Amino acid sequence: MKTFELQAKLRMPDGTRKARAVRRNEMFPAIVYGHGMKPLAIEVPDRDFLKAIRTKAGANVLITLQVEGVKLAESTCRIKAIQTHPVTDKIDHIDFMVISLTERIMVKVPVVLLHIEEAPGIKEGGSLDLVHREIEVECLPTKIPEKIEIEAKTMKINDAVHVNELKLPEGVKCLLAPEDVVLAIHPPREEEVKPAEEGAAAEPEVIEKGKKDKEGEEGAPAKAAPATGKPAATPAKAAPAAGKPAAPAK
Repeated sequence: MKTFELQAKLRMPDGTRKARAVRRNEMFPAIVYGHGMKPLAIEVPDRDFLKAIRTKAGANVLITLQVEGVKLAESTCRIKAIQTHPVTDKIDHIDFMVISLTERIMVKVPVVLLHIEEAPGIKEGGSLDLVHREIEVECLPTKIPEKIEIEAKTMKINDAVHVNELKLPEGVKCLLAPEDVVLAIHPPREEEVKPAEEGAAAEPEVIEKGKKDKEGEEGAPAKAAPATGKPAATPAKAAPAAGKPAAPAK
């Protein structure tokens, strides 16, 4: 892996206002440490840094750091951490770690799937499960792979790729267990078919229920009027026939 040269300047350590002033000057606040050296507060040009991480190596790019006015015992660094703003997602701060080109280091390498859209399992509606988007490996800094490729063209439903099936460059050791699954294609989910079946079975039941209700209404006796809490009215007495005296009250 090639290294990317980056020029840096010393800066006054910490302080939110000072860090903001650094960013306004098109620089990123940063710190460099490692290999027994005392942490050093620096600032690096934002354009140059962005250019470095946009190479094929990405965040695993090796950087030759030159700090103005300071001679580092080891000048090769790797990016240990990048802090971003929670709202704008812009870079707030960078951590550089000094490394030795003769010592093995641990890094995370991205996984890239090849021809996944052509896999029979995907064409048949299978569900893709990429368990590990990155894989942690151990190797010399000069042996860091840019990516780990998985050929998925022939994968069928229920097929899986395990760690021990990965093709890694010589001298690169994966830190995951050999039996760990990296990629799998699962059968289509049952939930996608189940609602349609339930809907088809439920429809006749609703029609039958409505029919029973209608038959019950036709054969049922008239319902009594609800009680109002008042006594029922007595029927009115018939008027006496004409020409006959009313019967005397007893």
